[in-house]
Amino acid sequence: MNESTQRIATNKQSLDDAYSAPANYLEISVTDAKTYGEGRQRFTDYAISTKTNIPVFKIKESTVRRRYSDFKWLRDELERSVQITLPGLPGKALTRQIPFVKNDDGIFEIEFIEERKTGLEDFINKLAGHPLVQNEQCLHMFLLEPALDKRNYVPGKVPH
Repeated sequence: MNESTQRIATNKQSLDDAYSAPANYLEISVTDAKTYGEGRQRFTDYAISTKTNIPVFKIKESTVRRRYSDFKWLRDELERSVQITLPGLPGKALTRQIPFVKNDDGIFEIEFIEERKTGLEDFINKLAGHPLVQNEQCLHMFLLEPALDKRNYVPGKVPH
């Protein structure tokens, strides 16, 4: 066997190595959907919990509450500033926004909220997992700041 076809020698992995924290991780979960208000003033928001050890994130653990419209805002901001193909948001469910058509609670049905929650979690994890997106101010504001101040938001990169 010549040198080019030999197997690469690997070191045995210790238990400490196998069970230690990964070099870099970013865990985002969307949980605890809550619906507020009455009639046309009704809305649902979700708890967004973030845990990370990626150096660009100044806060390592955070939980904030966000509405579907906040996810849309984040996607729109990133579409303007990052030149990558962004994942899609779960659909707006236009037929569900008129509850009397199906004689149900429309977008406030528990099954719909759970389905949307799963879609939003998938969306934010795909989005935040991209290295170019991780440097964007809007992502940090979305994940880490208790109040999402869209009016005073200034697009840009996170200072290192």
